[in-house]
Amino acid sequence: MTERLPHPGRSDARDNRARILDAARAVFGEEGLSAPMREVARQADVGPATLYRHFPTKRALIVETFAAQRRACHGAVRDALADPDPWHGFRSLIERICELHAHSRGFADAFMTAYPETMDFAADRERTVRAVAELARRTQRTGHLRPDFVVDDLILMLTAHQGLQHTPRAARLTASRRYAAYVIQAFRSTPETGPPAPLPPAPRLRLAEAR
Repeated sequence: MTERLPHPGRSDARDNRARILDAARAVFGEEGLSAPMREVARQADVGPATLYRHFPTKRALIVETFAAQRRACHGAVRDALADPDPWHGFRSLIERICELHAHSRGFADAFMTAYPETMDFAADRERTVRAVAELARRTQRTGHLRPDFVVDDLILMLTAHQGLQHTPRAARLTASRRYAAYVIQAFRSTPETGPPAPLPPAPRLRLAEAR
């Protein structure tokens, strides 16, 4: 039986798709979702026709671009709900959400606005809101979370966190972690005195999984 060789056209298509996604992560990650498709094509070194052949709409490209971040968000929610210590689960969820948003301006935009009416991100946001509500109920029963906390406080916190997107990437990640520490301290029923202790380095996102 003659061995079937890989089709060169298929290999080229896979390479083009990978380059497009790499470029989209870079462009949307730094410029946000308002960045034009033509800039993604330019950075990927492909023509507009090639880009639209793989991703007919900007929404389709955005969903695929942030697949790894969406999986990380799902994992953060799952781990927080499974944590036997409600306060630790609550803290870790806030820390991980802030980290995900700090790594990519585009993902933060999509998560907060569900651009444009993308059900994938709307579902992610609703899942996170439900998780925070459940964790808040559990944590308030332990006495660690202030009794007047409401889920809208999370939305307010993430809205304010988006202001960090205009800072350089390296400074943004550091500022995001400090911001999360201050927010967590403010949510405690009996806030600690003094500045928050430095957080341990968070695990790096495995963006290659989205490819």
